Amino acid sequence: MNFRAQLNDFQFLLTQVINVDDHLKALGHTELNGELVSAILDEGARFAGEIAAPLNREGDEQGAQFDNGAVTTPPGFVEAYHSYCEQGWAAMTGPEAFGGQQLPALVASPFHEMLMSANLSFRIYSGLTEGVVLALRHHANEQLKNRYLPKLVSGEWAGTMCLTEPQAGTDLALLRTKAEPAADRYRITGTKIFISGGEQDLTDNIVHLVLARLPDAPAGVKGISLFLVPKRLENGNANAVSCGSIEHKMGIRGAATCVMNFDAAEGYLVGDANQGLACMFTMMNDARFQVGLQGLGIASAAATGAQRYAVERLQCRALSGTKSPAQPADPILVHGDVRRMLLTQKSLVEGGRLLALKTAQALDLSEQDAQQAARAALLIPIMKAFLTDMSMEVSNLGVQIFGGHGYIREWGMEQLVRDGRITQLYEGTNGIQALDLVRRKLLGDNGQALADLIDEIARDCERLHAYETLRPLATQLAHWLPLWHTQAEKLRQCANDQPDALSLNACDFLHFCAYLLLAWCWLLQAEAAGAMLDDKAENTDFLQAKIICAQFYFERILPRNQSLLQMLQNPGHTVFRFPDSQFAEA
Repeated sequence: MNFRAQLNDFQFLLTQVINVDDHLKALGHTELNGELVSAILDEGARFAGEIAAPLNREGDEQGAQFDNGAVTTPPGFVEAYHSYCEQGWAAMTGPEAFGGQQLPALVASPFHEMLMSANLSFRIYSGLTEGVVLALRHHANEQLKNRYLPKLVSGEWAGTMCLTEPQAGTDLALLRTKAEPAADRYRITGTKIFISGGEQDLTDNIVHLVLARLPDAPAGVKGISLFLVPKRLENGNANAVSCGSIEHKMGIRGAATCVMNFDAAEGYLVGDANQGLACMFTMMNDARFQVGLQGLGIASAAATGAQRYAVERLQCRALSGTKSPAQPADPILVHGDVRRMLLTQKSLVEGGRLLALKTAQALDLSEQDAQQAARAALLIPIMKAFLTDMSMEVSNLGVQIFGGHGYIREWGMEQLVRDGRITQLYEGTNGIQALDLVRRKLLGDNGQALADLIDEIARDCERLHAYETLRPLATQLAHWLPLWHTQAEKLRQCANDQPDALSLNACDFLHFCAYLLLAWCWLLQAEAAGAMLDDKAENTDFLQAKIICAQFYFERILPRNQSLLQMLQNPGHTVFRFPDSQFAEA
């Protein structure tokens, strides 16, 4: 089992880098403080480690089972889910008015990362329910809120998001599911695919949020509406909703991915007619944030497992001479290439963790601060795409560190690779996240949100330049900031001059942004660690490791941006000159 809760890191980031007490006060959470948050995360780590993690391997081996329309989750999932709800984890972020605890994302996201790290398949069943709650809270009428939110918030009922159809994936303009008016409700007819938790045995009812077209709706995405379609009707009878099959997948096998059939099923309009996509995006933004956490959780498990293995595995002697003379060989930890891989994992995971927390912080503040709302919108596609891409790199490094043992099932590392791969695909592929970044976020506000973020980073660099130990890092990061501005402006100009170049360069630009954001995150961690060492803090090894890891990131990871910059500066005509006929010949 590769899971280990990173409580020390959460404590350091929340109290020393992000002042969680100040954040809670800004949100008006007078009953919460850092000490209580620490206690919540301690209990969350216990649930993740003692209840969810032991089910992970068997969940992968047994998988969700389908039989004549019914889905059975892997052994232990039902009992674990009931404990999850009874202990209040399902209600963490739900509105207080409907029985929730309304905890901020900055508090909930560390628990969710731990749970995803322990057992991603298990977490998937509850994750989308929180998004359904969010969408209904913002867009449903009071009658629907009062009827459905209390049981969704408590976890007694679950929720799903039903967008994708066989012919309509990224391009929802091709959507065919129909909604016919029927008295005070609608009849929904169509088929949806790739629906996580569309059917399961954890809850008595499942509330589906379904995109469909009303009669005479405008063509394309402007004619899509959102409907609430329950598995069971108010009188307890079954609605005309059924699971046709479940997918046989590469990973997350414990989570049922369903084909859902709606045969004139009863549903209710959520929000205004033909505004369904706008309503659904409320849920999708939360889902994309959660998928970023999924990538982070998988990466954390891979890094943890690799570190433990590198300490225990004995192979060969260090090139500089024997390090463990009492042993038949030295731990592989002593070998330079292994240390490089371990530090690459650590620098990406712990830098990514602070990026996730900063995104959560912006999400919390977004309802009361327009600038923070713009920042959250900017960070979500970067966080979702980069943390999931990073997850695959870290997991593959984990397999490499394990050697042949990483390739076989018994050690659990190959499962992390398989489970993590989906995170680059669902809730919008990472290519779509990159396009969202450059088309909607960069062009939508003329680059103002990015400019504000770069200005904040510049102020931190200027402030930290005064500290001798941090000056090299601050100087290096400051060097990149004008180049960041320049590349953003070039992409904005491409929208008119070379629109195809946006798609070509979007992923490279997203990674370019992410590496600079992680450099900022490491600079702030090095600052906090240095201050604690100056104050004679006890955990000196942990703090010194933070500073060294920051230096490693700037030496070995940030230079990747040199290659990205060179690619971004290339017009890319070669890509579009290549003859289409040669793809067809394959």
